[in-house]
Amino acid sequence: MTDFNQNVNEAKDMLNLEEKDMKKLPQMLNVLTILTYIGCALGLIGAIWNYFTISASYKLYEGLSSDTVLADNPASKMLSGATEMIKKSYDNRLLIMLFAVAGVALCFYGAMQMRNLKKQGYLIYVVGELLPTLSFIIFIGFGSIFSGAMAILGSLFAIVFIILYTTQRKYLVN
Repeated sequence: MTDFNQNVNEAKDMLNLEEKDMKKLPQMLNVLTILTYIGCALGLIGAIWNYFTISASYKLYEGLSSDTVLADNPASKMLSGATEMIKKSYDNRLLIMLFAVAGVALCFYGAMQMRNLKKQGYLIYVVGELLPTLSFIIFIGFGSIFSGAMAILGSLFAIVFIILYTTQRKYLVN
């Protein structure tokens, strides 16, 4: 009977850990990792969605750019830049999706590591954030004002989160 009581007492001790016995996850790091998990889910859905819908977008923009009505429009130059960007996205849709999914996986894994207060998670996260931006630059480029603006806008959240995680590096240990 004493074995049963001893096991119950050990279980109570495991449930009521003292704060001094374990390192507490800082609140900001907790919020950042939760937001990263949400962003990873949205990024994965967006990458898969983009893969399946880019052909419809390409056909739509191709039809618009061939219209003679738009030939005299001053905005036709911007439209041709958008059409070129969508054409390059269509041509490289599989590679873009693979890089986006790899980036999401690295961000997710890096956030899990940082949640466990491990320093290597930060580097993994940064690589995961930069990978989709680099793939955009490689496969689509900055050929027009439109694609340059999309690259900057797309990397804005990545830069903000990298800066926020950088401020939390002091809590990460080996």
